[in-house]
Amino acid sequence: MLPSQEYPSLLLENVVSELSKLPSIGRRTALRLALSLLKRDERDTRALGEALVNFRSQIHFCRRCHNLCDGDMCTICANPKRDTSTICVVENIGDVMAVENTAQYHGVYHVLGGIISPMEGIGPADLEIDSLLKRVEEGGINEVLLALSPNMEGDTTSFYIFRKLAAYNVRVTTIAKGVSVGDSLEYTDELTLGRSIVNRVEFHK
Repeated sequence: MLPSQEYPSLLLENVVSELSKLPSIGRRTALRLALSLLKRDERDTRALGEALVNFRSQIHFCRRCHNLCDGDMCTICANPKRDTSTICVVENIGDVMAVENTAQYHGVYHVLGGIISPMEGIGPADLEIDSLLKRVEEGGINEVLLALSPNMEGDTTSFYIFRKLAAYNVRVTTIAKGVSVGDSLEYTDELTLGRSIVNRVEFHK
């Protein structure tokens, strides 16, 4: 007796299973995407597959700030017009894009790659905190802007970094409270986030 299948094709079932592993993609959405690909020209599907494989195998992380890039350094760090004396510390690459979309910040970034979360087993050693401290230690940094999501984990991470930066002569600021507590920075509207960047305040314990 053949094992039961949810879909008429095992090939379709495999595609749906893989797509549904992505964040915010349930099996219904995965099925719609799979069937949509089936309607497109086969060359389009091949191009998508190649783009995904190339992205995963060839993408780099900026050696300075850990943003995504195609080479050794991202376009922001390599831009001579950016204010390299100000570092905006963010949780992930999506947050870099969110802040950039506001057009209100002209410094450089530092991507932590996450936030401290004991519940998920993520501690300071799992994040790019030591490399941030090294950048500050090398000199030329006047301000570190902590632009982490205003939730418990984000606040814990900000306080940890603030304590670590106390040994250096650097101004530590944080985004103004225009961003609601509990919101994710990546999904905050550009106007609110932009105002929070412009009106940033000194970080206090």
